[in-house]
Amino acid sequence: MSTDAGTTVKTRIGAGLRDLGWWARDYAYALRGQWRALTSREGADGLETGDGTPVVLLPGIYETWRFLEPLARALHERGHPVHVVDELGDNRRPIAEQASRVAAFLVSRGLSDVVLVAHSKGGLIGKHVMAFHPAGARVRALVAVATPFGGSRYSRLMPTPSLRAFASGDATMRALAASADANARIVSVYGAFDPHIPEGSELAGARNVRLAGGGHFRVLADPRVIAEVVRVAE
Repeated sequence: MSTDAGTTVKTRIGAGLRDLGWWARDYAYALRGQWRALTSREGADGLETGDGTPVVLLPGIYETWRFLEPLARALHERGHPVHVVDELGDNRRPIAEQASRVAAFLVSRGLSDVVLVAHSKGGLIGKHVMAFHPAGARVRALVAVATPFGGSRYSRLMPTPSLRAFASGDATMRALAASADANARIVSVYGAFDPHIPEGSELAGARNVRLAGGGHFRVLADPRVIAEVVRVAE
């Protein structure tokens, strides 16, 4: 084996071990988030106070707002009222259906100039609101973390329709991809490696923020996420 070939192999092994480490820490973070959802008893009502720009949380699939609770409390401490859309449940329903619930929530609460803060599927729901609902005019910006704007090739292998819906050929995914006007109001934040979205989360026309670390869940704890919300909100 030549020196160059040996160096290439070592580089690939090193990258693979790095990604494996990111993956392990990512799932440890996800498990803590789900445990918090099962055990936490403090409600979200206390988060709705504040004089700052209102924030609405949009969690990912199989997630409740509890998954975003550390981020929510950090934003509330900065003076932002943080709102939870309980009607989303654990976010298994179709993107368009969930977007209608979010749009109705914005109207019923009289919220405007809102910053949507979303994880994964939540970013697709947020963009759907902005692109296809009159209530989208109430949204100042969407900060989407690890969102599969271009779909995920793994989705077609998934066992449930709610997960297979992220295929790039899905009708809703195609409609979202074609609705580029909303992209200028979107900040897409994503890791250097995402085990669930090999295509990445870069979105043409949006502000794209690539983090140094990797993962699909743990990136929510990166300080850049709050920094981007603060940038558009304050």
